[in-house]
Amino acid sequence: MKSSVYSCLLIFACLIALAGCATFGSQKVSPTPIDRAGTEIPEDQLMDVGILVFESKELTPEAAQKEGTDPDIRKAESHFIPYHLKNALQQSSHWGAIQVVPAETNSVDLLVKGKIIESNGEDLVLEINVVDATGKTWMKKTYSSEASEHNYSGNQVGEKDAHQDLYNTIANDMAKFKKKLTAAEIKTIRTVAKLKFAKDFAPDAFGDHLTQSKRGLIKINRLPADNDPMMDRLMKIREREYMYVDTLNQYYDGFYNEMWPSYENWRKLNLTERKAIKKIKRKALTRQLIGALLIAGAIAAGSQDSNTARVIAPAMVIIGGQVFISGWNVSKEAEIHSAAIQELSESFGDEMQPVTMEFEGQQYELTGSAEEQFKRWKELLRQIYLAETGFAPTPSSEEQNIDHNKKP
Repeated sequence: MKSSVYSCLLIFACLIALAGCATFGSQKVSPTPIDRAGTEIPEDQLMDVGILVFESKELTPEAAQKEGTDPDIRKAESHFIPYHLKNALQQSSHWGAIQVVPAETNSVDLLVKGKIIESNGEDLVLEINVVDATGKTWMKKTYSSEASEHNYSGNQVGEKDAHQDLYNTIANDMAKFKKKLTAAEIKTIRTVAKLKFAKDFAPDAFGDHLTQSKRGLIKINRLPADNDPMMDRLMKIREREYMYVDTLNQYYDGFYNEMWPSYENWRKLNLTERKAIKKIKRKALTRQLIGALLIAGAIAAGSQDSNTARVIAPAMVIIGGQVFISGWNVSKEAEIHSAAIQELSESFGDEMQPVTMEFEGQQYELTGSAEEQFKRWKELLRQIYLAETGFAPTPSSEEQNIDHNKKP
């Protein structure tokens, strides 16, 4: 019977260990100042960076409550977090243009893809994948940060966040990789990005300028002639794509600034709630374990051939059962705290407003989500290019929809 008691003790010890342990195989960041470029970087060595709107697993209300967040907040974070990363990269001064983009594009030299693994005000876990225009992966890492109350003091919009060390670490890792590249390698990446964009618009003219290996890496097969008029025209088209991305980022900037105070308050309150919940759960678990141990002790005592043990054993079972019930009641109190957190997410949303673009005396209104607008804008640019080069193909249904939205 003693072995049974020992088994119970071992099981409960494991439960305690598991209750306080969570791992994502991530790099936990430490206090990290951002690495700023010591000297001004030549323009031909600056790489344009696109940061995709972050992904996240779809959260049911139940899963969100368990994680300590809300589905609406997570949607808002998918725009807020990449925009704050953009600000961190800009502070480093290692890069050229840095923009948040709603979908993958060949108009950038470096693409940052992110996924929100966990975010609740206390814990932030992000998966970051950085790939350059040649298809080479610079890094694919998971970063984690744990905030406390003092991390929410002295924060500043666009500059300092409760998890700023995490953003700084990502920015530093990207800069560290870039520093290993030679000037020729950076030039190659920038050239490949231009040729990929050109190939998308004019595959007949630029389809054989690039080759792709079995590993998916892209190499330059041949270069266009200097001052190639078709390439010059395509680079102007690319500038027009930048026009939309710049406009889109003005919207993201407004959303980011408007979201900041509510989001900061929600995270601080959520942190307080989560700490209270953890304290209550630890108290509940302790009570439950004590109750279970008393029951195990009663069983062991009941096996002894002693009148005293026969009297104590039933009493220990009763006391143990009462403590067990008390523990579960405390756990119910924790659920009330979790429910209160859900009420703090009402002010968040990510609806994209219509965007009007103007050039060459014409105005074009783009509607729908950011992803839909970006896709339609690229189709519109294709129409412009074809019109400028004298081609007049039958417009697709998507192109016709764009024309219907065109303002006189």
